[in-house]
Amino acid sequence: MQEWIVQITNDYGYLGIWLLIFLENVFPPIPSEVILPFSGFLTTCTKMGQWGVIMYATVGSVTGGYVLYGAGYLLNEQRLERILSGKLGHLLHFKREDVHKTMSWFRRYGNTSVFFCRCIPMLRSLISIPAGMTKMPLITFTLYTTMGSFIWNVVLVSLGAWAGESWGTIAGYIAMYSDMIKIILGGIAIGVFMYYLQKKKVKATKRNHS
Repeated sequence: MQEWIVQITNDYGYLGIWLLIFLENVFPPIPSEVILPFSGFLTTCTKMGQWGVIMYATVGSVTGGYVLYGAGYLLNEQRLERILSGKLGHLLHFKREDVHKTMSWFRRYGNTSVFFCRCIPMLRSLISIPAGMTKMPLITFTLYTTMGSFIWNVVLVSLGAWAGESWGTIAGYIAMYSDMIKIILGGIAIGVFMYYLQKKKVKATKRNHS
């Protein structure tokens, strides 16, 4: 995938950067930790400038975020509750109340979440879904997505420009950070799942003894 990313960036310049970052937001496995440092390196040996790269990358982040925001908007909280009221919810041990609690939390901290999650691998894309589900105003979503994405892009592009031909080393370190975040998120997800499973068992035990 790295060779494909390098090829597109080399061939299409700013437009290629926009396209790659757009796709990275829609399909999180595409790594911005490769796209942005390499783009930063290109500013040292081509006519592209750092601010141009950052601008196109930020526009790509926002437009890509709109896709998942739209998906969340169409899914909405009521539909998710109906889905989890069926066999899938029973299988995953989630209930309608869990959706309500999660969405209530997001409504309370949504703006901050969108801003900070734009700097966290995987979550930087997925955070757009609950934003759409809770009907966060599009202007608000755009503002916080732009600010968070801008910071992420500035850091990675600047590191790539600073590293020059050693941009791959920077990309490697950022990939390690990304992998660590994914492991942590996976651990949290398992922990939450086990918590709800244990909670359900305790309730079942109390009902049997009553």
